[in-house]
Amino acid sequence: MRLRTRLFAGSVRWAAPVVLLLTLFYFYAGSTVQDPYAVEYAPAVVAAPLMTLYALAYAVAAALAVWESGRLRAAGVWDMAPTRSRYRVAGDALLPVILCAWLVVVVPTVLSLVSAGTLPTPDSLLLPGMAMLLCVAHAVIGFAIGLRAPHIVATPIVAVVVWVAVAFTRAVDPAWVRHISGQYTDLMFGEAPSLLSLAPHVLFGGAVAAGLAVMWLPVRQRLVRVVLALAVAGTGTTSAVVIADGWAHDTPLLSGQAPVECLGTRPTVCMPAITARDLPGVREDVVSALGDLARAKVVTPPETVVDRLGDGRGSRSSTPANWRVDLTAAARDDAVKYAVTLAAVRLPCDEPDPARAYAVRLWASSVTGQAEVFRSTAENRSLVSRAEPEVRTVLTKSPDRQAVWYEQQVSDACRRVN
Repeated sequence: MRLRTRLFAGSVRWAAPVVLLLTLFYFYAGSTVQDPYAVEYAPAVVAAPLMTLYALAYAVAAALAVWESGRLRAAGVWDMAPTRSRYRVAGDALLPVILCAWLVVVVPTVLSLVSAGTLPTPDSLLLPGMAMLLCVAHAVIGFAIGLRAPHIVATPIVAVVVWVAVAFTRAVDPAWVRHISGQYTDLMFGEAPSLLSLAPHVLFGGAVAAGLAVMWLPVRQRLVRVVLALAVAGTGTTSAVVIADGWAHDTPLLSGQAPVECLGTRPTVCMPAITARDLPGVREDVVSALGDLARAKVVTPPETVVDRLGDGRGSRSSTPANWRVDLTAAARDDAVKYAVTLAAVRLPCDEPDPARAYAVRLWASSVTGQAEVFRSTAENRSLVSRAEPEVRTVLTKSPDRQAVWYEQQVSDACRRVN
């Protein structure tokens, strides 16, 4: 039977228009990209609408598959399957179902990329690819249910159960339940899905589907098929849970994946391509601030200064040779020199003495001409009154003596009194 004939002969004929309308409703009324810098970043543009549509896609695949297999069973076609491969029979019935479910994934992906004027990237296709694979898995699971349960009753029940089971995992503890459900998170600028984070979703759904499909093997002994099915399903689902167990609520993501542009050497200053129009001016301010601090003999200029914008919700630490600074945000506020100054003051503890920490930062800001900016951010005015006289006195001394004072203050700020 030709695909066109199959499409117009089965449930997809009446279901596809409803599915398409629901997809468009969720797309226009659902999640949008929240990060203002991610509106042209393909992985984030694709992830935002899919976050509300995964459950619908899987529910469509499972419910329509229940209906199709129920029709085959009622017509006696499945019982005639020994004359043909049962996998061929199931494949012929499920192909239109899978294509219909894929509409829920492909339509919002295309619409979001077109509306953003962004070309797809390999990273942006990972989440649609995962969802499409899981549509196939849910279709197989639904097909197996329809072979055993009355399809008129089971179809709506399966649709609701799958939708609820997937959609509500975002608010369920433990977190691993979400990480095996096929429900993925949204993405911020610079983030991308890691293959490891996709594995539990595909393993869990795929293992259940594969285990059920094993039951259709042309093996006479039912016990053999049951044992094989349990082994396949158990191995895959257990592996998925083991991988995801211990993950926090947020999915492990890759960061720093957005294209960047760099300028200059020693230091090389790098910013995301989307904000790199400010790069020349930003590097000029970076070089100026580092020059002031180097002349004060307290800072060795790094090899590179990289914008944190592409780090997403993660935070990569600076190293002596490679600094990470919020350059885009600082450039927007005309505060690049101030941001570099604060990044240069490194206190070797998490909870330094507030007065000494304030003093060294005020001194560094004074050296780079950013003292007034720093004073305007002070929340504790008592720290200002305590540090100002000492810092003014220190600034009158030679660079060598100022450097000695600075190092002593940094050391004392993290000294613990027993």
